[in-house]
Amino acid sequence: MKQFEKFTETEIIERILKGEKSLYELIVRRFNPYLYKIGRSYNYNHEDTQDLMQETFIDAYKSLLQFEGRANFKTWIIRIMMNNCYRKREKSSFKNEIMQDANEHSTPLFTNRNNDTDKIIQNRELGHIIEKALVQIPLDYRMVFSLREINGLNVSETAEMLNISEANVKVRLNRAKTMLRSEIENAYSTSELFEFNLIYCNAMVENVMKKINEL
Repeated sequence: MKQFEKFTETEIIERILKGEKSLYELIVRRFNPYLYKIGRSYNYNHEDTQDLMQETFIDAYKSLLQFEGRANFKTWIIRIMMNNCYRKREKSSFKNEIMQDANEHSTPLFTNRNNDTDKIIQNRELGHIIEKALVQIPLDYRMVFSLREINGLNVSETAEMLNISEANVKVRLNRAKTMLRSEIENAYSTSELFEFNLIYCNAMVENVMKKINEL
């Protein structure tokens, strides 16, 4: 499996569609963290998020022929996860969130950015603080923050995903940062959010591949 790790999603999907079903494990491992962050950003607990992730990976597998490489696979599978989260949210009759006002002209939330993830020291306590703070933010702002700051989508991709203007993305992101600033120290990195441990990743891979092999 290691020899395929540097393959692009398009190359992996081409091989899967030609019969190498086992390679879907690479897709699951590669996108586990992103989908987990999306589920938690919708305020689902760990167990519900895992159920939604498994559903999303199965849905994506069944729709691989429709992907056709015309879109970014990351945004494509995140959209499927978001749709599943939204449907569950509607069925669960979530209470409407109270919108909070905030200053649009805010300074960056994280001033000491370090993109070298290999050097980041995981801080579980901080992760819980950030997660607790995020659930207090109205969903519209929380999702922009999640897509931009946590999942690394650009402004254009985020705008398309949420069906809002790019200007709206920038305003909502600034407001989200303002809401979070009082809870989080500027020295920490957003990549510590919602850590998805390897043990959960392996379990997700096992469950998804079992379901796929049954198809």
